[in-house]
Amino acid sequence: MSRENDPLEPAVVTVGTIHGGTKRNIIPDEVKLALTVRSYKEEVRRKLLASIERIAKAEAVAAGAPREPLVRIELGFGATYNDPALTKRIVGALDRAFGDRAVVEQPPVMGSEDFGEFGRAAHAPSLMLRLGATARARFESVQGDLSKLPSLHSSEFAPDPEPTLKTGAAALTIAALEILGRR
Repeated sequence: MSRENDPLEPAVVTVGTIHGGTKRNIIPDEVKLALTVRSYKEEVRRKLLASIERIAKAEAVAAGAPREPLVRIELGFGATYNDPALTKRIVGALDRAFGDRAVVEQPPVMGSEDFGEFGRAAHAPSLMLRLGATARARFESVQGDLSKLPSLHSSEFAPDPEPTLKTGAAALTIAALEILGRR
């Protein structure tokens, strides 16, 4: 990353899986790596994808590999962008409904999410909300350190069903009424 990307442009390349070989003492004919590339800007993403292909092919040549590696790029999803004006409006409505202590604005994250495609497809401003789903006692036990709670894609994620569903339905209703101009 340090040689391929401007350090002021956030980006992440994650090796999610590596599969190769059948025995520890046999050099495999093939190894498959599956990567995730994340960035806030599409031009940064395109540059990183081109760099991955260029570097993989150059490393194969440098190592004297018998054939060029196959680099297959599945485009995945671009960054989810919360429209600032819509965000301010919906946060205000949620603050009024739930109280400002219940609504917390967070900095952008490098999550991989398909939600952003909705706004792009509709050519409309969009906003993705995160809903707290942890049981109150467990939430209070971490004393504000959210890193101590399992994330959405963790095998330990276990939302408290009833309050999560009620709060989620209420939040979506409040957002819809705000957008429609109704109280």
